[in-house]
Amino acid sequence: MEGSGSANLPPMMSIPRGLFTITKEILRHILRRPVVGICVLGRTPDGRILLIRRADTGQWALPGGTLEWGETLRACAQRELDEEGGVDSPTLGRLLGVYSDLDRDPRFHAVTIVVEATIEEPKRSPHNPAEILEVGLFDVSSLPPTLSHGGRDMLQNALSAALVWE
Repeated sequence: MEGSGSANLPPMMSIPRGLFTITKEILRHILRRPVVGICVLGRTPDGRILLIRRADTGQWALPGGTLEWGETLRACAQRELDEEGGVDSPTLGRLLGVYSDLDRDPRFHAVTIVVEATIEEPKRSPHNPAEILEVGLFDVSSLPPTLSHGGRDMLQNALSAALVWE
C-alpha cells in the first residue's frame, strides 16, 4: 500500500474559538460536574494588587480562570496571569483558600483555588479584550468595594491570612 498517512485525508475543519468556548460551557451544564478554577492574588514588590475588570459583569476581579485538560494548577495560574493581566514570569506562592459555594458563580458550580504570586507590573494588554476590559494595580487602601463572582471575601480572607476552604 502506497501513500499511507494523512496526505489522503481531507483537511480538518477549523472550529472558531468562540464556538468551542460556548460548547464547552454547555457541556459543563449537561455533565453537571464542578469546574476547577484558580484565582491569583498577584502583588507587586511595593504591595499593589493586580485586578482585572471583567467584560461580562463590568466589575473588578482577581485574575483567574478554569483549569484546562492536561494542565497543572501552577501552569493555569501562570497562563491566566499572562492572558488576563499581561504579567510575565510570576513567582507563585502559598495556597490562600479553596472556595466551592454553589452561589459564588451563577454560570456553574465552580471550585476556585486562590493562590498568591509576586508579580512585576503588567507588560502588555490582556490577550482577549472582549473578556477583560482593563487591568489595574491597586493599593490595599484603594481596592474596589465589590469584586465580581464573590471575589471580595476571597480577597479579604487572603489579605488577612485566613486560610479558608468550603
